[in-house]
Amino acid sequence: MKTLLLGVAFTALFAAPSFAALKVGDTAPDFTATASLGGKDFTFHLNDALKKGPVVVYFYPSAYTGGCDLEAHTFADNHEKFDAAGASISTVEHLLAALSGLRIDNVLVEIDGPETPIMDGSAVDFVRAIDSVGVVQQGRSRRYLKIVKPVRVDHEGGFAEFLPAESGFRLDVEIDFKSPAIGRQRRVFDLDPATFRRDIARARTFGFVSDVQALWRAGYALGSSLENSVAIDGDAILNPEGLRYADEFVRHKALDAVGDLSLAGSPIVGLYRTYRPGHKLNAMALDALFAHRSAYEFLEAQSAPAAVRARVGGAHVPAGAAAFAAAD
Repeated sequence: MKTLLLGVAFTALFAAPSFAALKVGDTAPDFTATASLGGKDFTFHLNDALKKGPVVVYFYPSAYTGGCDLEAHTFADNHEKFDAAGASISTVEHLLAALSGLRIDNVLVEIDGPETPIMDGSAVDFVRAIDSVGVVQQGRSRRYLKIVKPVRVDHEGGFAEFLPAESGFRLDVEIDFKSPAIGRQRRVFDLDPATFRRDIARARTFGFVSDVQALWRAGYALGSSLENSVAIDGDAILNPEGLRYADEFVRHKALDAVGDLSLAGSPIVGLYRTYRPGHKLNAMALDALFAHRSAYEFLEAQSAPAAVRARVGGAHVPAGAAAFAAAD
């Protein structure tokens, strides 16, 4: 099991519904301390001049626990949310991808708002926040979900399947769009934290201007802008800076899959192959997997404790961290 060595928190603001570029304020580190697990907290804030309301995200180290079960739902085909104990938080896939991609499986996350901030449309801000404080490997075994039989689902011209593998997790993602701006792209990743940081975390969400306008009318994606997504109009990419990777589109679909598949509750040992994926198809694949108990088994592996050093300072204890420390 792995948790954070220290705590980290940051504030982001919902953006106005416009494709005009939004200016994000300078990052202002504010180092704080907490008694949580004998560690300390790191806090930073991102401020956006155009806002609809602030959202604060807190990450705290977690003591040895059995975790908690959260139920995920999909709506509007491309939004995902948690629903637990009558509360819901939407658009969680990039946050989950960061935690899963860095192999953090024991962490307390608090979000002061109804939706996870979109940040720049990728997972890189979450990764940087976690890396800024470090990760500690706990002296408890990690439970893995090992695929032992193939499971496949087909949906609207696409498919997703789990296949057995001796070790590790391989992600094989292929997309196929009519727009020449995207076309057909395929990437295969043997997923580990270094690969996730380098090849996946920075890939941004993307969409067509016509689709975003329809979502706006339905009350979704109100914070979409060129600051947090790659916008495509016809055959043209509107972002003046262009793409972060030549095949950024398929990499972002891989990022989404990492986040979606984290809802399995354990790291997967096997191959996940998908063509024309989306949140709904990823969820259908997990449903199909868990509907066939003979298709998977759980394994446990013992890990030796190890810690990564992190920057610290200050003396303020956030309320959430204090509450956690008191309960520890």
